[in-house]
Amino acid sequence: FSFEQLRGKKVLLVNTASKCGFTPQFKELEAIYKEYAPNLVILGFPSNDFMKQDPGTNEEILEFCEINYGVTFQMMEKSSVKGKNQNPVFRWLSDKSKNGWNTSAPGWNFAKYLVDEQGRLIGFWPSKVKPNDPQILGLL
Repeated sequence: FSFEQLRGKKVLLVNTASKCGFTPQFKELEAIYKEYAPNLVILGFPSNDFMKQDPGTNEEILEFCEINYGVTFQMMEKSSVKGKNQNPVFRWLSDKSKNGWNTSAPGWNFAKYLVDEQGRLIGFWPSKVKPNDPQILGLL
């Protein structure tokens, strides 16, 4: 996956899991994607970091998302979003010295980060904030 293709678009990055109480947020993420694409890109990052709630393979996770929630936005390979093995994308998203202001790594599945067209981090919302929350929609 080339991040170069994201230049000039807003990007919503979400750490996801298939077996979580927040998993139904896939439906809302897909609805937002359909409404705001192609100016908005959504990247789902499956992670097994929290209570091992995404134990499947990349293929199983993608199939689950497509069959159960009709997901058509980009799902990345499963990776860690916290700790010493943290994915470099989430390291940037949660390191103030890299992104300019935010220090919050995901505290659970379905944390949301919004990056603007110039590649600046402009928003962070924890799991309980739904994708269609006015705080998020107002920035899209």
